Amino acid sequence: MFPVAVKADTVNARCDLYPLGSDRASAVLPCTFSQRQGNVGIALEDGHRYDFRPVGDQPGNFVDQNGQGAYRQAGLGDRGQIYQTAYERIYVYWDTSGIPGRAVAAGPSGQGSFVTLSASDPNTRINLRSSATIDSVPEGYGIPGDRVQLLQCVPDHDRYESTLNWCEVRFPQSRAVGWVRSDFIIFEDAGE
Repeated sequence: MFPVAVKADTVNARCDLYPLGSDRASAVLPCTFSQRQGNVGIALEDGHRYDFRPVGDQPGNFVDQNGQGAYRQAGLGDRGQIYQTAYERIYVYWDTSGIPGRAVAAGPSGQGSFVTLSASDPNTRINLRSSATIDSVPEGYGIPGDRVQLLQCVPDHDRYESTLNWCEVRFPQSRAVGWVRSDFIIFEDAGE
């Protein structure tokens, strides 16, 4: 037998990071996902990396690079995978079209990707701002569950070292256009 070089399966993805107990992503970043012989690697564009090594007899049980337990969870089906560490959940989406900070190309009909507005309180009014800053004038609002067209996203400069973004969106019926901060957007619908 001759040794055969085996290449790990690696794919570009989008990673949404949720602190445990939070329903808002603390960051949405491009990442790469790799898997080889049961080991999982997730490398974020910002340089942070997660390495999970399988443990025990149950599929989906891992130990991370710090020796702490990590688990693969159900919930995304064929759209991606979810991993829970001691401090956060990492949603790995195979569709990279909803990555904030990247311009979203419009389709042939002028339609970009669609995303959903979100907030922990279903009665919250989500401000639609005139520019990509909290200091700009609200020109209207949306409510959790509204589907809006994603036009583009840019980094948030309101806070030093913010991992959030501002996204320009268009409401399909009213045609209102404005900016919403990315922690009020669910990107998993992007590309639909």
